[in-house]
Amino acid sequence: MNSVYSVGQVNTYIKNMFTQDFLLNKIYIKGEVSNCKYHTSGHIYFSLKDETGAMACVMFAGSRKGLAFQMKNGDKVIVGGSVNVYERDGKYQLYAKEITLEGAGLLYERYLALKRELEEMGMFAQDYKQPIPKHIRTLGVVTAPTGAAVQDIRNVAGRRNPYVQIILYPALVQGEGAKESIVKGIQMLDDYGVDVMIVGRGGGSIEDLWAFNEEEVARAIFNCKTPVISAVGHETDTTIADLVADLRAPTPSAAAELAVGDVRMLFKTFEDYRAKLSRSVENRVLLLGQHLRLYQNKLRFLSPENQIREKRGYLMDLEDKMEAAMKNQIYMARRSLDIYIERMKGLSPLEKLNQGFSYVENTEHHAVTSIEQVKADDTLYIQVSDGCIAADVSYTQALGRGRQTGFEEV
Repeated sequence: MNSVYSVGQVNTYIKNMFTQDFLLNKIYIKGEVSNCKYHTSGHIYFSLKDETGAMACVMFAGSRKGLAFQMKNGDKVIVGGSVNVYERDGKYQLYAKEITLEGAGLLYERYLALKRELEEMGMFAQDYKQPIPKHIRTLGVVTAPTGAAVQDIRNVAGRRNPYVQIILYPALVQGEGAKESIVKGIQMLDDYGVDVMIVGRGGGSIEDLWAFNEEEVARAIFNCKTPVISAVGHETDTTIADLVADLRAPTPSAAAELAVGDVRMLFKTFEDYRAKLSRSVENRVLLLGQHLRLYQNKLRFLSPENQIREKRGYLMDLEDKMEAAMKNQIYMARRSLDIYIERMKGLSPLEKLNQGFSYVENTEHHAVTSIEQVKADDTLYIQVSDGCIAADVSYTQALGRGRQTGFEEV
């Protein structure tokens, strides 16, 4: 009897055959999605079918980064991965690593490659993002002149701030020459000196939006000195321009909302500031008035006028005291002077003469104070109060002896 194998052994054998097949380990299969289910674990279970058959597929949660869109039944996709056997059920299935929409596969590969390259160069880094000013005067727009995008931007900007000047550069946004037209529009508006720039268009397929995935457009946005808001496609569309721009808006209308501040809010802010400033000034004036009244009361109690009045009274008292002291000093000086005058009168020769005394001197004008200074026949000069008497001496007599007369007048 030939060898007998278990089901598991056969399934393992077949699995090894699939594993060793180089073609099945990296294969791309296109088809229509059906039975698509998103599991709570993050895995995606679906089937690929065409006119001839169907194939079970699974994309594990760890491979979800290879899916850039919300896959649903009926999508025409290209799935890259490996075909292998699920041993438990003995069924083969496709283990998906990446999924792209059919027709966009090559473009999507280019998109991912350019995205990786520019990201490695740091062009998506937040450090290079410029802030969007809150209030602007001029808004530059690079988009098609006849599309719905420019009308949405005009409507929103006019509603939020009718004073903002919108400068449109009519660019080609798809087809041949689109990337050159967009780059030229960015450069011209940047040189013109607008405050903010919106670069974008309405939604479309990846082919329609491809101009905004070109490296030239990305570098023009990155090198632009003016803050750039990208508004390409719908909210689910993400282009290279969105990643390089200073700010991404999901739609052109949202871009206008972000670029143009609401002038009504600005006026309201001004009014709030005016009211706040008015209240602040009123409160300040009231507070200063209270301080002024307090200082007036303090000044009333500590007024220099009161101090001057007090000092003036004190000065007048000092003047009175000084005047009285001076008068007293003069009076005492006069009394002393009178005493000295009386004393001097007592010692004055003239006063003595007035009292009957006389002053006697010889011819040599020497005072005669003793009889021994004269002799008979000497001439003496006798000074009296009203004149001088010349007399000749007849004789002299000492005190205590008999008195003799015999003076002869000349």
